[in-house]
Amino acid sequence: MNALEIKDLCKTFPGFTLDHLNLTLPAGCILGLVGENGAGKSTTIKLILDMLHKDSGSITILGRDNQDNIRLTKEDVGVVMDEVGIPECLNAKQVGNIMKLTFRNWDSAVYNGYLQSLSIPTDKPFKNFSRGNKMKLGIAIALSHDPKLLLLDEATNGLDPVVRDQVVQMLSEFTRDESHAILISSHIVSDLEKLCDYIAFLHKGKLLLCEEKDVLLGKYGILHGTAAQIAELAPEAVLHKQGSAYGVEALVIRDAVPSGMSLSPVSIEELFVFIIKEAK
Repeated sequence: MNALEIKDLCKTFPGFTLDHLNLTLPAGCILGLVGENGAGKSTTIKLILDMLHKDSGSITILGRDNQDNIRLTKEDVGVVMDEVGIPECLNAKQVGNIMKLTFRNWDSAVYNGYLQSLSIPTDKPFKNFSRGNKMKLGIAIALSHDPKLLLLDEATNGLDPVVRDQVVQMLSEFTRDESHAILISSHIVSDLEKLCDYIAFLHKGKLLLCEEKDVLLGKYGILHGTAAQIAELAPEAVLHKQGSAYGVEALVIRDAVPSGMSLSPVSIEELFVFIIKEAK
């Protein structure tokens, strides 16, 4: 079963349209949603959660329409938004007591374990938390009620590199259970490259690309050469090129480049930047 299916999803605001978005997230996998500010990442997650009402299209979560039996659906979905919505007067212990009454499958032992492993203050009021600690508390809550699907909107934003690596490991461990899945958006593309099975690129509300990460990394490469060398390639081989004082750098399709030409591997971040430049 797919954990998440989005078909022809549309939502229009003044100056922005999420345009016929199609995404599928298989169970047991992690899908990274990449895009600039305003690309539609947060809008997509809010539509999945029915925090915004779609204009058209369909959203299926764990085999159920996202507007059917919302209570049951939200029991199975762990959520961390860019701004963690916790009352500022509460501390982490009090938050745990409230969540115990909110989720049927809340596990206090698991929650307290995350508080300890993530070094989250237990007695300090939320208003005095750093941004990093706010995000860590959101992650601890999301993981402590036995969710099947995690929706994470910039959840690693504000974390230092050591904690980000720890969170990446925790999320990888979460999807060792093949009934679990994660949709995560992030500006920190290096995190997504380490974590994700699938990568989707959003640009101005349009899906430019969605593919398995390993397929993307194997399909594309970077060619450094002269303008004359790049010009000799078949037009369909070159997705984007840019010149500098040192020559020309081109994003190319590996199989369309003659053997013998030396190609550098491309990172997901480089691929994203190249494709966005071409889209513009």
